[in-house]
Amino acid sequence: MIGRALGIGVRVAGRIAGQRIAQQGQSRAGQPQPQAARAGGAVHVGGFAGKTPGPLAPRAKASISQGVGGFFRPFRRVGSILWLEVTGVFFLLPVIVFGPALWRSAAEYPHTTDHRTFWVTTLIVAVFLYLSVSSFWRAQRRSRRS
Repeated sequence: MIGRALGIGVRVAGRIAGQRIAQQGQSRAGQPQPQAARAGGAVHVGGFAGKTPGPLAPRAKASISQGVGGFFRPFRRVGSILWLEVTGVFFLLPVIVFGPALWRSAAEYPHTTDHRTFWVTTLIVAVFLYLSVSSFWRAQRRSRRS
């Protein structure tokens, strides 16, 4: 299940990256690049006069961060599904550890007056079982939504 989700995420990310590279190549090849000519403090770009454009670094930084964010979007989805599954496994560990103690205390329940061990163990097992099952359930729902 994890391998399948990871493989799907890698294929989707590759497809998205290929589409974006193709779009950038088409926009550069199909449109002539505007030439800027400075005349008296104003900039004349492609037939329109206007103010001097701002520094290139913040725009380039924003473009790069947007591109990287778009590239990692499928990985973020697969990572969240994987995180929910790993969390579900870790919530299942106390159930496995306290399960035999619950079984022993349930067997001793009619023969003893100390019922506190049974109820505390039952509460611990019930809470962690709920957290584990709900984590796997949320991972399954998130993987089906795509």
